[in-house]
Amino acid sequence: MEILKVKKLRENAKMIKRATKGSAGMDLHACIDEDITIAPGEIKIIPTGLSIALENENYVAYIYARSGLAIKHGITLANCVGVIDSDYRGEVCVGLTNISKSEYTVTPDERIAQLVIAPICVCDAKLVDELDDTDRGAGGFGSTGKK
Repeated sequence: MEILKVKKLRENAKMIKRATKGSAGMDLHACIDEDITIAPGEIKIIPTGLSIALENENYVAYIYARSGLAIKHGITLANCVGVIDSDYRGEVCVGLTNISKSEYTVTPDERIAQLVIAPICVCDAKLVDELDDTDRGAGGFGSTGKK
């Protein structure tokens, strides 16, 4: 099992952890001293009070929305998926946006997102004059049909 090093930046920060043995993501908590209300269409950056160390450049930490917040309350990530590079050592913050028609209030210690660690393919880009042909070719959005 890999180890993720976590540093508390504030005393009231909650340690990230998986809710169950089978959870892919680890819960991130709001490290705030008072409630933060997010109006419809608004974006707020919520600190976690933690920083992390991915010690292998072949791994990345992704921040995903919590499905319950998104489905029940319309609270999701402003950038859809947050990416934490292996060399970042600053505070993990979560940009939340409210896509509902009602205000939502984030409370201290509330679980606001989930952190997933995943391997990535580190590669160099090479400019070429031609790409190989495929059956799909340049067919884009919806080109493979609905069903």
